[in-house]
Amino acid sequence: MPRPESAGLSGPRLQYIDRFIQQKYLDSGKLPCALTLIERGGQIAHCSALGRMDIERGRPLQEDTIFRIYSMTKPLTSIALMMLVEEGRIALDDPVHRYIPQWRDLGVYEGGFIGAFRTRRTGAPMRVIDLMRHTSGLTYGFQQRTNVDAAYRKLALGELPGAVSLERMIDELAKVPLEFSPGTAFNYSVSTDIAGYLVGKISGQPFEQFLRTRIIDPLGMVDTDFMVPAAKASRFAACYSATPDGRMTLQDDPQTSGFLKPPEFVSGGGGLVSTVADYLRFCRMLLNGGTLDGVRFIGPKTLELMTMNHLPGGKELPEVSVSLFSEATYGGVGFGLGFAVSMSPARAMLPGSVGDISWGGFASTYFWIDPRERLIVIFMTQLTPSATYPIRRELRTLVYSAFT
Repeated sequence: MPRPESAGLSGPRLQYIDRFIQQKYLDSGKLPCALTLIERGGQIAHCSALGRMDIERGRPLQEDTIFRIYSMTKPLTSIALMMLVEEGRIALDDPVHRYIPQWRDLGVYEGGFIGAFRTRRTGAPMRVIDLMRHTSGLTYGFQQRTNVDAAYRKLALGELPGAVSLERMIDELAKVPLEFSPGTAFNYSVSTDIAGYLVGKISGQPFEQFLRTRIIDPLGMVDTDFMVPAAKASRFAACYSATPDGRMTLQDDPQTSGFLKPPEFVSGGGGLVSTVADYLRFCRMLLNGGTLDGVRFIGPKTLELMTMNHLPGGKELPEVSVSLFSEATYGGVGFGLGFAVSMSPARAMLPGSVGDISWGGFASTYFWIDPRERLIVIFMTQLTPSATYPIRRELRTLVYSAFT
């Protein structure tokens, strides 16, 4: 049983988190379920499973429920690529066209539409670091902001389900201009999918195999994969989308979901399913400086580099972002190599610590790690899009208010 007080947390205040979520989000029909795990100083202080993993079938949420974690896949892919950086097989300042030659002449959008784009030369080549920090000039089709992301939608690039294969996406992207010159702005994008492609190309094995043999299996993440096998399908949650009237509708039925079979598009940016216990293993490794249970995954100085702010000019996300959608939108936050990085709790207007790292997924999942407080928080639910409600901000306030 969790013992909050021995972890420096107040039991009654942690119980208030459950009441808050139940009353504001579950009783009102805004969220289907909520699994909240809080660990501090190596001790699980709180773990609660509220609501239903499948409303249509009346199935209650369980602690071992399998969730679509979407963009919480990105930190695993980023660690995988940095493993190859550590081995000297790729460098952050390498031009991406060294590994994807057909991208050598990518230009920046000036006008036109698919089949008739006008472009100008980039001010600098896209580098590997631009993929890691989303300054590549690539985009997501769901941004629905420009003619460039309209081309992504038409070509089925990078969006789950139904996207073309990773290899096909690489070839198609050679025909679509960049949103801006690499290194000059932040735009949430398929960049991490491209990082996964590079992992596969450089390692000489399929990206999903590298991820499994180097990260997932050694960490003991037994339920994390790019699909849900038949033997585990009964533990797979339904996914919902928010409706204009503040309620929700079924978006992906767990009994007919595309996640029940191997994907054509193996997405390092958003393709994994996982459990709270599995993701806790990954977070513990990060909090521990890159090691867990005697296995070294990434060097501590490499991880330190990844958790620094790498945005152009050392600026914060709102200052350099051109995205209509991102998993982090408020001030006081920068971006490292795969994670958002807290730069100023005061500017964020939220409690926390300078240097904490976080990211979320499109179905409203979220995690953060506060090294100063030895804190890990993981929140799992299944509602798209993640920007619908301010629950991530609220959760940060509620968790830190439970400190004693």
